[in-house]
Amino acid sequence: MHKTMKIILTLLAVIAVVVIAALLVLSHPAFGRRPSPQRRARIEASHNWRDGMFRNQIPTPQFTGDKSSIRTLWNFLTDNKTQRVPHEPLNAVHTDLNNLPEGDLLVWFGHSSYLFRLGGMTFLVDPVLKMEFPASLMMKPFRGTDIYTPDDMPHIDCLIITHEHWDHLDYATLRDIRHKVSRVVCPLGVGEYLEYWGYPKDSIAELDWYEEVSLSSSINTLQTLQTSQTLQTLQTSITCLPTRHFSNRLFSRNQTLWASFLVQVAEKKVYVGGDGGYDGRFREIRRKYGQVDLAFFENGQYNKDWANIHLMPQDLEEAILELDAKQVFTVHHDKFSLAPHAWYEPDSVAKTIAERDSLCLLDQPIGTVVRF
Repeated sequence: MHKTMKIILTLLAVIAVVVIAALLVLSHPAFGRRPSPQRRARIEASHNWRDGMFRNQIPTPQFTGDKSSIRTLWNFLTDNKTQRVPHEPLNAVHTDLNNLPEGDLLVWFGHSSYLFRLGGMTFLVDPVLKMEFPASLMMKPFRGTDIYTPDDMPHIDCLIITHEHWDHLDYATLRDIRHKVSRVVCPLGVGEYLEYWGYPKDSIAELDWYEEVSLSSSINTLQTLQTSQTLQTLQTSITCLPTRHFSNRLFSRNQTLWASFLVQVAEKKVYVGGDGGYDGRFREIRRKYGQVDLAFFENGQYNKDWANIHLMPQDLEEAILELDAKQVFTVHHDKFSLAPHAWYEPDSVAKTIAERDSLCLLDQPIGTVVRF
């Protein structure tokens, strides 16, 4: 009896330690916090909120294969048939972002993190530039791809966050660039993270699909052959648009919205695609907003077992053709392995599509200054 009691007490002690450790981990600010009553009320008033969660425009089962979700996850974790990670460091360029040339340009930092300048304004999208706990437990950058840090970032006129997943919303990065950011635009619910992490409430524009925010965009433009500067004011707007995806930071599913965005400065337009599987939105965006100058498309981390929530290669081609952008840059690859395809496959897919359809594909190595 004494021995049995000792075993029980030992088990209870172990359980207590595990529970306390779990609570300590989950109290990390990266996991966020519950939304305020005011934010919750706005979330539940959204036309995209039904039966206790956000919904896509069409039914979207997350898993599309013939296996259970547990089996799908197990296969992903144990797959060793593809070259998911490069054997050698990838080529990347370290650019001085505080001394970029004039004009409209972009710099990609790998995966879905990139900076672009449009009409004199600097935008930063989904920056993931540090591998701190707990994100470091889930993702490991390919060698040679982690050459940019928050310290490298210039002043950001507008930070754009497309959704709350760990590979798009990084606590450590956003904490360290906070003092460099003037405005933030994000989907409904995601603003709670930003406020919790110290961003001023009045700097955050939290949008539902098809809502728009205008930004102040007064810039100093150097006149040709003159030393004086002339103040130029441009109309700047960001429109939140649908995508076909989901959200879950930990246990709660679809409690914050996911989105793509259309950025317009004067007559120039850039489409920020975010994550999401194929549906009819690309044709509708083209019809409603006209042709865009540059479109960022998700390309990578796809698999037939979750074909509804990421663009499969054949769907990427269809989406590009339907949106009909003047220039295309593909992202969501070349930094993390989050799907069981070869690491180099998305690059090959993009080049094949561009050659077949005579597209203006701008894809370049990480850190390259690309004019558009």
